[in-house]
Amino acid sequence: MIKKLSALAFALASMTALTGEAQAQKVWKHGMVEAKSDAGFVFMAEKGGFAEKNGIKIESMQFKGDAIALKALIAGEIDSYEGSPGAPMVAFSKGADVRLVGCYWPGLTYAIFTKGDVKSVAELKGKTFGISSPGALPDLFARAVLEKNNVDSKDVQYAQMGSDTDRFRAVMAGVIQAAASSSEFTPVTEKMGLKVLVHAHDVTPDYIRFCTYMSSKSISSRPDDAAKFLASSIQAYRFALKNRDAVVKLTREMTSAKDDDPRAEFVFDEVVKLNAVDTEMSIDRRKLSWMKDLFVKTETLTSPVDLDKFVDGSVREKALALAGPKG
Repeated sequence: MIKKLSALAFALASMTALTGEAQAQKVWKHGMVEAKSDAGFVFMAEKGGFAEKNGIKIESMQFKGDAIALKALIAGEIDSYEGSPGAPMVAFSKGADVRLVGCYWPGLTYAIFTKGDVKSVAELKGKTFGISSPGALPDLFARAVLEKNNVDSKDVQYAQMGSDTDRFRAVMAGVIQAAASSSEFTPVTEKMGLKVLVHAHDVTPDYIRFCTYMSSKSISSRPDDAAKFLASSIQAYRFALKNRDAVVKLTREMTSAKDDDPRAEFVFDEVVKLNAVDTEMSIDRRKLSWMKDLFVKTETLTSPVDLDKFVDGSVREKALALAGPKG
């Protein structure tokens, strides 16, 4: 009888421990664009053990474009997502519950790819431009480049082509004449018969690539979990910038890239060169204001956006305290 009671007590204790562990490791569902050659940065918080150390479990969900991830956030299917500020600003202006809580990739490592015989942006008039989906980063960046070069966005056609890789290949095949895609393809352009027509760093230096967004409901109902998630991200970015090999290794794992594929190394080196990643996830109001004005010019924004209400810095403040001092 004593043995049976001891066994029962042990089982109950084990169940209690497991329950406690499950409660400690609360799940946080995070959305991002389909894994590509920046995956070593994007997935480091989840795959590098940082979330686990902060007592939270990140479940990543990948989407073809950040505009689709935004819809998932609004629908309550995910707790947060990362993407460019354009679509969230538009959604917020129309009453959607979305808040910007921090930006870790303030430099846009993006480019316009074309065939080698295209000499200027002006030559894209009447041509087809590949984007992911209306309102997503590729679409808004393409419009920004056209506006910068005094080309009316109505003078080009837009084709939804899925991922960055899909669009790049479509230009190679001649299906479209230009594509707005990650600059990761730069080291293979010449071999593919393509060229970088313009780089975002040169034409739109204030265009922000990745910020993180949450709903005000998530922020108010799960403040501790939100802070732990962001703290894990901050710690992961700090680690990533100091560990090139680890970033490249994780990128190859997440994208199934071969060892001779140069894109993972290229992305890391470009990030360092351009200081494109901000480990502390600062919120640059000047850049956000510039982007807001740009979207008004391109008629992407038709309703006013109050940045003071769109931005919620409270989660970042708590996260920085949890993350500790920058080493």
